[in-house]
Amino acid sequence: MEKFESMDHILDFAMNQEQSAVDFYTKLTAKSRNDEMKQIFEEFAREEIGHKAKIAQIKEEQNFDLPKEKVMALNIADYLAYPDVDENITYAEALKVAMAREKAAFKLYTKLASEASNSAIRNIFQYLAQEESKHKLRFELEYDEFVLRDN
Repeated sequence: MEKFESMDHILDFAMNQEQSAVDFYTKLTAKSRNDEMKQIFEEFAREEIGHKAKIAQIKEEQNFDLPKEKVMALNIADYLAYPDVDENITYAEALKVAMAREKAAFKLYTKLASEASNSAIRNIFQYLAQEESKHKLRFELEYDEFVLRDN
């Protein structure tokens, strides 16, 4: 696991993770076979760009007093296997992949928070975990609404 030497190092890592998510959703946008899927993945990419900007603002302002929220979970991602991303990916499959990615990011930040050497670093990782939990919930709600309810 990566060792973080400073708050800036942590925030740079987080911004890179967010950029990876932007790239992922942009890739899904390009693979989308219909306009609805394309629009939804473009929206997800824009949301990740916003998260990256929020982290950059935290870094610039050096404001580490971040809000804590309780985020509910449907835990749908805990029960789904997810496919590889290819040109034939369906909307339901893409949502599964997205849920899995957000869950993995949440777990990473939660683990890093538990290993943090001081409360400021712990708070940053807890905040980032909380944000990833919100992303996962959004995908779970989308999956529940448009996949599970249709079956």
